[in-house]
Amino acid sequence: MTRLADPAAASSHPQRAQGSVALSLVRRGERNALAGLRQAGALKVLFPRPAGSGVEAVLINTAGGITGADAFSLDARAGTATRLTLTTQAAERAYRALPREVARVENRLSADAGARLCWLPQETILYDGSALSRRLRIDLAEGASLLMAEPLVFGRTAMGETLADATFRDRIEIRRNGRLAYLDAITLSGRVSEKLARPFTAAGAGAMASLVYVAPDAEAALAAVRSLLGDTAGASLRESDMLVLRLLAADGYLLRQTLIPVLNCLAGEPLPRCWTI
Repeated sequence: MTRLADPAAASSHPQRAQGSVALSLVRRGERNALAGLRQAGALKVLFPRPAGSGVEAVLINTAGGITGADAFSLDARAGTATRLTLTTQAAERAYRALPREVARVENRLSADAGARLCWLPQETILYDGSALSRRLRIDLAEGASLLMAEPLVFGRTAMGETLADATFRDRIEIRRNGRLAYLDAITLSGRVSEKLARPFTAAGAGAMASLVYVAPDAEAALAAVRSLLGDTAGASLRESDMLVLRLLAADGYLLRQTLIPVLNCLAGEPLPRCWTI
């Protein structure tokens, strides 16, 4: 006689989403072409026809969000003299997690000599009760350029949501020829909204973006970028060819009102269409 599984026992071990994508780009004559592509689980990638001259890759989380002990990873490489733009189909949502469960996202990107890499995911939205640990590592070879933006929204402000109990750990690491050139680490836990309300933390901001631009014209672009910023943002040169920016805003809508013009200023070509839909 076959014994049926206990529904209560099954519910105590919920399924967890996992997904991974690995892709690489190579230059073939005047064309940018895929050298390799592997995708598994709940993370997929599509390649729409780009408005610019490079390859545009759109990441899709078919699980519909991140929660609990979910795990996602991306490995992407822009080969010599290629142009690769990576983005997401929509904002990523970090949902409420069970106690002691933390979702993990690992993104590892690299650009070879003369390559241009753009990392432009749409917002990550933290829900109350979420627990997310995220890491981004970017390795740039000599002569590689980069445009990286990471927008983050702290709760659904339009619904009056506050982060009364959430955990968020984030680490962004950029290396140039093996040398650490940029490191940004954030750890928030517990009553996140209360902590962000402190004057010398975020003064009540509900959204934030970090941006790094590595290119020969970074110094020349600094004045134009600063002209687009309000009182809750700042941009400076980390190196003569490396511009860094931090932007705070009351909510995700106002964040975009400033971030998109800055991206248009630095990208040199139209942003991915999913950013404007």
